[in-house]
Order: sequence, then structure tokens, then C-alpha cells
Amino acid sequence: MSKLPLKAYEDAEFLKGDACRAVRLELEFLKPEVTMDRHNIQSTIVLFGSARTLPPEVAAAALAKATEALDRAPGSAERQAAVARARRQVETSHYYQVAREFAALVSRAAQSPEVCDFVIMTGGGPGIMEAGNRGAADVGAKSIGLNISLPFEQSVNPYVSEGLAFQFHYFSIRKMHFLKRTKALCACPGGYGTLDELFEVLTLIQTRKIAPIPIVLFGRSFWERLIHWDLLVEDGLISPGDTELFRFCETAEEAWAFIRAFWAYGQTAAATQPESP
Repeated sequence: MSKLPLKAYEDAEFLKGDACRAVRLELEFLKPEVTMDRHNIQSTIVLFGSARTLPPEVAAAALAKATEALDRAPGSAERQAAVARARRQVETSHYYQVAREFAALVSRAAQSPEVCDFVIMTGGGPGIMEAGNRGAADVGAKSIGLNISLPFEQSVNPYVSEGLAFQFHYFSIRKMHFLKRTKALCACPGGYGTLDELFEVLTLIQTRKIAPIPIVLFGRSFWERLIHWDLLVEDGLISPGDTELFRFCETAEEAWAFIRAFWAYGQTAAATQPESP
């Protein structure tokens, strides 16, 4: 007897083909949506930042190692450069701690066994993403990781809650899930990925595709060195009010106070869910 052919939904090679791209897009939307509904995720706070930011203790150890190597060969330009890089990593590790403290603060204040509001959502990887998931785990709260297939920095950090780690192929569907339930976006210093997500949300709010949400930029000095916001206004490229779409914050407490005030959280009933993208 000849072997029975596979059913269409069991045929992995068929599902991976060009003809099924629309099906794959739908599945990438549906799986996280159904899973988060099952976990009663009412709303989220999205936390972005560099995947390369080290925990303070790791950065300090790397600096000590680099300094020791330089002491053995003080004339080495390569080792001098390594020490300089390690010192910068120690400086930026401050944001790992801020992100971890922020996630713990929010999760402790807004989550309970019955309510899953303001759940921390990250890209699921290392660096600032790890710090966010780790902060939630510190207080026994849920957090979400939206990982994506990349040639590097794609591993899921161990602090994402069980059952709430998702793997994406399509950036577009991942972006939709970042915004679908979010009540705030918080960005620590980061690279292209962080800037991409930040400016996409700013554009969506500016063009009124989504309702305004709090946008927190941790570290005024970094963001003002990186982006000449006033130049955009002076040259007429954005409106003066567009620089009020975000708030600079330095501490976890300051950021959470801003978000709470925006939603009148704790003063009234839970805030209305923002308009879906």
C-alpha cells in the first residue's frame, strides 16, 4: 500500500513555501494573541534598549580583566582600547540596573494573580531586554519576550515567563504585538533596533494612527547627544509639539510616576485600552 500523502497543515515544506506566506503571517499573529489571552494579559509596557548592555557585575568583571591585561603590557594600544571599551560598558551598565528596577517596580505595583496589567514586554533577548524580564522575575511577576530569528543576539533570555516566549520570523507581526496591548513604551540607550521601534511609535502617534501613550526615554544626556531634536523643529521638519510626545526620565520611580499619572492609574478604574494599530 502506498504511503498516504500529508495533510496540508502537516506538510512543513508546503507551509514554508511562497504560496503560504499569508498563512504564516496569520499564524505568527494568532499564536501570541491566543496565548496572551489565555494568560489574561490585559495590557503591557514595552521596554526597548541595547542587546549589548551588560549587567553591572559582568561589566565590572570585564573591566577588571581588561585592566589586569593592560598592567601586564602597559604600552599595548590594543589593550588600552580594550580598557576604554570596558569602561564605557561599565557606564552603560547603569541602564541595565534602571531597566531591571523599573520592571520590578511596575510589576509589583500592577500585577496580581487576578490582574495582569502593565505586563513588561521585551524583545526577549540579552542586554536591556534581559534586564526587563529579570526585574519582573525578581518579584514573581509575568513578563513577555518577543524574540525574532536573527543571525546574532537571538537567544531567549532565561527570565521570560514560561509560556510567554515567542519566536517570530516577520518583523511586521512582531511590531504589531509590541503595540497591540501596550500602555507605554520605554527606551534605554540602544542601536538601530531601538531607534527603529522608537521612531515607528512616534510616527504612529504623530500621524494619529494610534492614540497617544507615554513614551519614556531613559537618559537625557544620551538621547540629546544622539538626536538634535531642536534642529528638527528649527528646520520645520517636525512641529514644536512633536517634542512633547516623549519624556526624558533618569530613574525607575520617575518613569513609573509619569506613566501612572498619564493613565490616572490608582486614582480611577483601569485605563481604557489604547486603540490597536
